[in-house]
Amino acid sequence: MELDPEEVSMYRTLAGAVVPRPIAWVSTRSPDGVDNLAPYSFFNVVAVDPPVVMFAPVDDADSPEGLKDTPRNVRETEEFVVNVVTESVAEAMNETAATLPAGESEFDRAGVSRADSRTVAPPQVAESPVAFECSLYEMVDVGGSSMVLGEVEWVRVDDSVVTDGKLDVKKLDAVGRLSGSLYAPTDDRFSMERPP
Repeated sequence: MELDPEEVSMYRTLAGAVVPRPIAWVSTRSPDGVDNLAPYSFFNVVAVDPPVVMFAPVDDADSPEGLKDTPRNVRETEEFVVNVVTESVAEAMNETAATLPAGESEFDRAGVSRADSRTVAPPQVAESPVAFECSLYEMVDVGGSSMVLGEVEWVRVDDSVVTDGKLDVKKLDAVGRLSGSLYAPTDDRFSMERPP
């Protein structure tokens, strides 16, 4: 199969081949004080010094300004929290992908608890074992998406996923996004030593 991006949509091919993708479960607070929570699987680490993460929501064609609630809240408040999705909260994460009326919070719809953040106003998902509190580093329009870069200002890591004072990936049962309605656990692991 050969594909010409000018003739066919690349979404299914990109989303199906770049797998598994980590999921940023992003919490924001609107200027009016409404807590928003939404998952984004176009998410990754960008830099370590300074620590920067990114997520890239597809624009909303139904919105007058083209932005979904999450990127609009980030643009207006310049802060957000990325919560790590694990198997125990995967169903709740999926519930937060629903389109809700303005003024209604996905925290409440999904039945997840808010936890106060230390450096930003948006709450963390209390049930998530890792939360990155971020300030807006930059927002970049990329075609029909908005790439949101956030500088990590504070990190909360639950003791249940720590060994000897460090986050232990063997204890973090993160979930990755595949394509469509498919997800993958990360507990079936193998190891390879990096060559010198």
